[in-house]
Amino acid sequence: MSGEQTTTAAPGVWRRFWNWLPDRVDGRIRVFAWLSFLTEVTIIGTGGAVRLTGSGLGCPTWPLCTADSLVPVPGVDEGIHQIIEFGNRLMTGVVGIVAAILVVLVLKLRHERRDLYVLAVVVLGGVAAQAIVGGITVLTGLNPFIVGFHYVASLALVCVTAAFLVRMSQPGGPRVLAVARWQAVLTHLTTLAMALTIAFGVLTTGAGPHSGDADAGRNGFNAELLEHVHAWPGYALLALTVVLVVAAWRSRAAAPKLLRWTIVLLAVELVQIAVGLYQARNGLPELAVGVHMVLAALAAATMTVVVLHLKRPAQDS
Repeated sequence: MSGEQTTTAAPGVWRRFWNWLPDRVDGRIRVFAWLSFLTEVTIIGTGGAVRLTGSGLGCPTWPLCTADSLVPVPGVDEGIHQIIEFGNRLMTGVVGIVAAILVVLVLKLRHERRDLYVLAVVVLGGVAAQAIVGGITVLTGLNPFIVGFHYVASLALVCVTAAFLVRMSQPGGPRVLAVARWQAVLTHLTTLAMALTIAFGVLTTGAGPHSGDADAGRNGFNAELLEHVHAWPGYALLALTVVLVVAAWRSRAAAPKLLRWTIVLLAVELVQIAVGLYQARNGLPELAVGVHMVLAALAAATMTVVVLHLKRPAQDS
C-alpha cells in the first residue's frame, strides 16, 4: 500500500511544481535574471583577484584544492592564496546554481519565449564549461592563452545574461530594424572595434607582470608594444561610439531607449580609458587592473544592450 501511495504522490508533487512555475515573465524570473548577471560580473572580479594576488595556484590541483583535500588546508604557507582561489571556485558554484534556477523558472515558457529559454540554457552550459576550463587552467600551470580564453568566455556569459535582461522586458516574436541600415552596420562595426580592443587587452595582460603565480609563464609577446596596439582600437571604439550617440539622437523617435544606452556605453568607455591610462602610467597597480577587467565586461554588456535596441517588435511596426 505504501508503494502505491508513493507512486501516486509523485505525479501530484510534480503537477503542483509545474503549476507553480511562471507562465509569463514575473518577479521570480526578473530577480534571478538580475542575480545571474550580477554573479557573472562578480566572478570576473573574483577571478581577477585570484590572478592579481598571485593566488592562481593556491589550490594546485583540480577538482580538489590539494592532492588530499577538497577544501583549503589550514596552517600551510599558501593558506591565504588557497582561500582566495577556493573562494573563486565556490563562486562558480553560486553562478551555476543561479543559472540552473533560471532555466527551471523559464521551463514552462520554452515554447512561447524560446529566446529566453535558449539564453538561460546557454548560460547554464557555459558555466559548466567554464568550470572545466578553470580546471584545465590550473592543470596547465596557468597557461596565459588558456587564462585569456577563460576570461573572454566569462565576458561572453556576462553579455548573454545582459541579453536576457533586455529580452525579458520585451515581447516575444519577430523583430524588425528600428533604425536606418547604415546605423545598424555602424553599430556592428563598433562592436568589432570593442572585440579587437578586448582581444588585444587579453594578449597584453598575458604578456604583463600579473601572471597569477610567480612560476607561471607569459605568452612571449612584447607587453609595451601590445599596450599601444591595445589602445589603437580602443580610441577607434571611442570615436565610433560618439558617432553612434549622434545617430541615436537623430533616430530617438523610432528607438527611444537606444539613445539612453548609447550614452551609457560612451560613459563606460570614458571611465575605462581613464582607468587604462592610469594603470599604464603607474606601473599596473593590482586594483586598477582589476577594475579595468570588470569595466571591460560592463562595456561589452552595454554594447550588447545597444545592439539589441536596434530592433523593435514587429507588432509595433
